[in-house]
Amino acid sequence: MPVRYEEPVYRPPSEAASYLLHVTYGCSHNRCSYCAMYLQKTFRVRPLEQVRQDIEAAACAYPVTDKVFLLDGDAMTLSSARLLPVLESLRAAFPRLRRVSAYSNADSVLDKSDAELRELQEAGLGLLYFGLESGDDPTLERVVKGATAREYTDAVLRSKAAGIKASVMGLIGIAGRERWRTHAEATARVVSEMSPRFFSLLTVTPVPGTSFHEEVQSGRITLPDARETLEELRAILQGLECNGTIFRSNHASNYLPLAGRLPQDRERLVALVDDALDGRLELKPEWLRGL
Repeated sequence: MPVRYEEPVYRPPSEAASYLLHVTYGCSHNRCSYCAMYLQKTFRVRPLEQVRQDIEAAACAYPVTDKVFLLDGDAMTLSSARLLPVLESLRAAFPRLRRVSAYSNADSVLDKSDAELRELQEAGLGLLYFGLESGDDPTLERVVKGATAREYTDAVLRSKAAGIKASVMGLIGIAGRERWRTHAEATARVVSEMSPRFFSLLTVTPVPGTSFHEEVQSGRITLPDARETLEELRAILQGLECNGTIFRSNHASNYLPLAGRLPQDRERLVALVDDALDGRLELKPEWLRGL
């Protein structure tokens, strides 16, 4: 039996070598104004028997699998009672399994007890990806994120306390020109409190069919230009006071790919942004940028 997917399928860049397993279809929230990833799908939970059938097929096809990513947009919305049998089946099928990961909304973690989170971690859940996007609540409300910065902070801190690593994503430009500095400073402050294992910055890209795209087209939101995105990137980096966080801005949407560890590399990263602002470092050309 072949492994079955419902297109389109999305996963973080760092999960390129992972086995992708549908446990849900679509996104439980699916109202973020800038996101078109799951607009074609109606959210629903996949029957456990189908999930197990795919795991059995994948075990035959990819027996040396060591990482698994749970699809779709928020697998953590499932209860612990639904997730644990999946994790147990994965451990039984893949002897070399090191980590299971998934996207997560804030409330999907906050709805679970500390004991449930620890049980999921012990069963193999090792990493959760959180789309914070901004630490500024008015910006989060405008893009219909569905949670506050405080709720995302608590979700990350509770995940970490249970032994589950957190990868947090922020969006350069999401607040537009009008609110960029407030967004940058708030994002740096919130991410500093989280001190996630990973923090990545992407640059917002208006996608046709989303309400965010309509706002940009109508002029209700004015996006920063290339130089202004660098200034926003610099402000976020300058404000970060993380401890043991791996930082990346190497997504295809970004003008300036950066990588380092915080706090030790912060000043080097800021200096690289300054080099780019002063024209000593070339930016990625527009034709190479994308989603």
